[in-house]
Amino acid sequence: MYNFEFKQPKTVSEALSALVNDEAQLLGGGQTLIPTMKQRLASPSTLVSLTAIEEMKGICLNDDGSISIGGGTTHADVAANSNIFSGLITLAKNIGDAAVRNRGTIGGSLANNDPAACYPAAALSTGAVIITNNREISADDFFRGMFETALEEGEIILSVRFPVPSLSSYQKFIQPASRFAIVGVFLSNFENEIRIAITGASEEGVYRWREAEVALNANFSEGSLNDLLVEPEGMIGDIHASSEYRAHLVKVMTKRAVKNAS
Repeated sequence: MYNFEFKQPKTVSEALSALVNDEAQLLGGGQTLIPTMKQRLASPSTLVSLTAIEEMKGICLNDDGSISIGGGTTHADVAANSNIFSGLITLAKNIGDAAVRNRGTIGGSLANNDPAACYPAAALSTGAVIITNNREISADDFFRGMFETALEEGEIILSVRFPVPSLSSYQKFIQPASRFAIVGVFLSNFENEIRIAITGASEEGVYRWREAEVALNANFSEGSLNDLLVEPEGMIGDIHASSEYRAHLVKVMTKRAVKNAS
């Protein structure tokens, strides 16, 4: 490692003030940034930790029936909350190991937008709204590609507002060492719309599988997906799975999501 300044503000306004330094960087749970710094792939002069900002933590039910989760809320806290819909609980319970779940945060996961992360699929599938210190951004507009989002300099994810589907499911084909998704599928079944989001598969990051949405909106069954073809072109190919295998898994895991929706 190397020398850097560490700041731990207690409020959002204090955190924003600490970001005036061009080389300052926000630190959530540190599950990506700290390893990156250890490998000398990032070298911020100042780390601004968000872990002490209580106003960014917690889960609440809104008057319109949606659920708001603070950007600083850990995966473990999401997994332990019985008021959250089943797909999101399953997702949070299966992120990493206990150490990762107790440090990593939903805001950090969304802001980083790792192509194999789980939360981007939940946000995109449900049509969640990401709330920053400046604005509200719909999930459909938030994700811009691998490790890219609509966040601008100085923006902090304060909370995420999730519409609650009547049925939901998250199915993940797990990379056994990291427990990242080789392919993960989040299904949200609303009264008049079914949305499917895929993570871990595409070189463009998380995306909606719209052909599957059309088929499932017409007939909510595993069989409605039988004739759909997922092309390997544009899929990630690496030591864990080829692009062809990931393309195959997209359909397999989507069928499992339909079967296990609750």
